[in-house]
Amino acid sequence: MKQLVAVILERDVSQVTKELLRLSALDFISIKEIAGPLGNKIDQVVPKVSEARIGEIRKRIESFLAITGVYPEREKRLNVDELHAVDIDEAEKTLDRLASRVQSLKEEQKNIQQEILKLEDISRQVALFEDLSTTKTKSTSFLNIQTGSVPERNREAFSKELATLPSVELAVGNGEQKISLIITMKRDDARVNAILEKHGWTDVRLPKEVSGTKEEVLSDLDRRIADFKTRQDAITADIKRAVDEKKTELLDLWANLRMNELSSRIQSYFGKTARTYLFSGWVPADMKNTIDEALKRITEGRCYLEWNDPDDLTREVSTPVQVPVKLESPKLLSPFKMIVENYAIPEYGTINPIPFVAVAYLLMFGLMFGDAGHGLVILIIGLIGTALQKKKGKSTDLMNLISYCGVSAIVFGILFGSYFGLALFPAVWFHYHGVIAGEVQAGPVKNIYSILAITIYFGIAVISLGLILNWINRISKRDWFNLFLDKGGILGGLIYGAGVYTGFYFVAHDYKQLPDSSILLWTIGLPMLLLFAKGPIKHSMENKEHGGKPLSALDIMNFFMEWIVEVLEIFSGYLANTLSFMRVAGLGIAHVSLMMAFFQIAAMLSKNGHYTIGSFLVLLAGNALVIALEGLSAGIQSLRLNYYEFFSKYFNGTGRAYAPISLSHRDEK
Repeated sequence: MKQLVAVILERDVSQVTKELLRLSALDFISIKEIAGPLGNKIDQVVPKVSEARIGEIRKRIESFLAITGVYPEREKRLNVDELHAVDIDEAEKTLDRLASRVQSLKEEQKNIQQEILKLEDISRQVALFEDLSTTKTKSTSFLNIQTGSVPERNREAFSKELATLPSVELAVGNGEQKISLIITMKRDDARVNAILEKHGWTDVRLPKEVSGTKEEVLSDLDRRIADFKTRQDAITADIKRAVDEKKTELLDLWANLRMNELSSRIQSYFGKTARTYLFSGWVPADMKNTIDEALKRITEGRCYLEWNDPDDLTREVSTPVQVPVKLESPKLLSPFKMIVENYAIPEYGTINPIPFVAVAYLLMFGLMFGDAGHGLVILIIGLIGTALQKKKGKSTDLMNLISYCGVSAIVFGILFGSYFGLALFPAVWFHYHGVIAGEVQAGPVKNIYSILAITIYFGIAVISLGLILNWINRISKRDWFNLFLDKGGILGGLIYGAGVYTGFYFVAHDYKQLPDSSILLWTIGLPMLLLFAKGPIKHSMENKEHGGKPLSALDIMNFFMEWIVEVLEIFSGYLANTLSFMRVAGLGIAHVSLMMAFFQIAAMLSKNGHYTIGSFLVLLAGNALVIALEGLSAGIQSLRLNYYEFFSKYFNGTGRAYAPISLSHRDEK
């Protein structure tokens, strides 16, 4: 990374802002933060148009376009050459006109929905009656059901006015003998009675021969509800059509608003004096020349550009400078970049952990979930999920991770000779199921203890790699003190290595003999004594830099207590970290044991040595359960082992992610 400090003239502010947006590479920092005492003489630039107001209008456009399933960040490419000043008032008027049209259609939809709900309520009440023709008038707690007639000359007007209320009118008979059965909501009695009186309603009892009236009423209700829903669908189409007619205009407006929003954000980091404008930020080292040339070209040389290295800045201010970190990895490893970023951002200048996490995670998952058949299922799920996420325009990192886990399970399944719990092909490494079942096995892995030993060896390798990475980080930062005297440093690593040697020596000698005392003295005792020097040396260094009081008896007591605690942490911490990898064997054994259990249940359901339908259903359900539960457990435990056993040895998560103001990022700072 390189830090840029730039000074430009007011006349060039607009063009410089546009060029910085085009480059999309500067991670801005406040100029006041680096100006020191001169910061009081620098005023903050206030953009002409509020970024918040522009953002609100942009989001309104996004909500309109979402109605038609259009997402502008996917459909509209931002082009700085098309950036121009935005008329906020005119943009709001355009959106208000569209909002008014859409709102009127939505209000109509709302009214129709209320009518549908009322008719559905009537339908539910009518369904409670066995026969609607037994009495002249029926009354329920919600409905009034009446039969009668109006003069023929008033019938059309009567039907139209009654239709303005939630009601059902069913005509029975012909001509002068035509009788109407009307069903209305009881709460509308006053209005219904006024309509009946106005049009000369006369109560009439339905003839006994009239039958099927209830079915006709329900059928009429269904028809009317269906008509209303058709009208609703038509209005929905009208709303989409109204927005779609403005689609091009809205997308262009959105793009210009978004670029103006980003421009306002850039200028909010500018400071100014009476005659100049200043800004600062971090850029990747490989972008330095490009940005330098672009700014000099756009200002025709009317600028002052100062480039600083992080190490030089640290030496000048005597304190670490917060340098943003750009975590880079091949696209193939992007799921593991997600894992690292979810934990923390590594400190600037330290080793990129992504490749190591990728290898460690997949090895852990495969050891815990080694079945080629189950791995194939997980791979298929991951590939389908990836396709669906791509279709939606969303991140595919999680689905790609699932696919990778499936591949890992397939590889280890082949090594273990396991295919949906069956030994369809000979194992390349050892037959996991055979070992758990207690069958006699050829080769070095003969029992569960051998499997546990494999995971212990694996844990030692992971922890050792973490220590080596930590030493490399310390060397790159020239942190010689912690390289040697930290519990994760060389002395701590020497004690861990000696502890591992002692443990295996003790086991190899039937738990009866330890290594020679001279070996223990030089590999464990001496490093422990050297660690005691950590406190006094640190105290001396601090006194030399800042001055201070001389060493006291209390200081010596503190050194002694800190040394005791650190030694205990080394022994208990490293032991716990190493034994924690036994969970890899535990989950692998559980995976195999569950499959064996389901096969035994299936065998119990078989007849005459042949599997029944029930047997196959048990195996199907068992495989599904194991894939779901064990797959999730293996994924979580692999994550845990990376975070707590591996990262804790070398990962310093105090970094800040590189976040430039960019045309292609929606979540930059």
